Amino acid sequence: MLLDFIRPLYERRGPYASVYMGAMTEPERETHWHSVRDRLERADPATIDALEREATRPAPGRALFATHGDVVLAETLAEAPYELAVWSPLPHVTPMLMRRGENVPHLRVIVDHAGAEVTVYGGGSPRRTTVEASAWPLQKTAQGGWSQKRYERAVDEAWEKNAVAVAEEVDEQASRIGAELVLVAGEPKSRSYLLRHLGQKAAERVTTVEHGSRSEHGQFEEDVERALDRWLDGRRGELLDRYGEGFGPTGVQEVARALREGRVHALLMPGELPQRVWIGEGGTQLAADAEELRSWGVEHPVEERADSALARAAAVTDAELWFTDRVDDVAAVLRY
Repeated sequence: MLLDFIRPLYERRGPYASVYMGAMTEPERETHWHSVRDRLERADPATIDALEREATRPAPGRALFATHGDVVLAETLAEAPYELAVWSPLPHVTPMLMRRGENVPHLRVIVDHAGAEVTVYGGGSPRRTTVEASAWPLQKTAQGGWSQKRYERAVDEAWEKNAVAVAEEVDEQASRIGAELVLVAGEPKSRSYLLRHLGQKAAERVTTVEHGSRSEHGQFEEDVERALDRWLDGRRGELLDRYGEGFGPTGVQEVARALREGRVHALLMPGELPQRVWIGEGGTQLAADAEELRSWGVEHPVEERADSALARAAAVTDAELWFTDRVDDVAAVLRY
């Protein structure tokens, strides 16, 4: 999982209020909010007011993170992990990360003779663009006679020209978001033309999807989710294999050292890690021992959950974070 979407949390000094709420009716939300507010008695009034405006809005599940009078991040979840309200030096993001799902930058492309629908899943909400036909004719007909082959050749040329325009859009968007996958469905001949004209980087990331048209998305979305799950399983497996080959540290002490040195490519975590560690204000100031932090010049180390501190360090160093039951403690796959 890429953690760029939580990086704004660490651009603001804490402490933070972290609130998780499940699906409720409007009267239930109002009643529950009073108990949440009581558990945040150390928070400043401005932060409480900002949280209340968000917490009482209808949603299936919410994860809210606020400090100094602002809700810095509000995430909608399919369901909340449990009811929670804490005031702590760092935002308590692990329950949200475990249930949010992996954030895979990718494109969903449904192509036909007239162009394509391209949906971009990068940072923020999905963005859909449409590439419309710029070349005609688009339909082959059984005209017969001496002009039949010439007409069919003109149609094929129009299809290919439109596929070139789609390929240019896909290449641009894939490069912009650093796409890991380009999922392609649609009319077979147009798919073939598209794959022929994609740039190398996008072409290497293509997975074709069996079903899908611009008028019918249901089966396409199901196929896409399965393809994403397969990619994620493969990616997680690759990282675990690299770790198993002995190329990474294990345990908070050793992993923290690698994070401070900027050498961590991916963190592997078994789930929540509530044990306590010591942190400073800097994103990678993290240690199992307060004296170690003081030796680096941190005058006043603060106690915090290990998972919250590790998530911050991963986010500010552009490391990935993956949850897996194949490790018993935090581990790291190194860049070098």
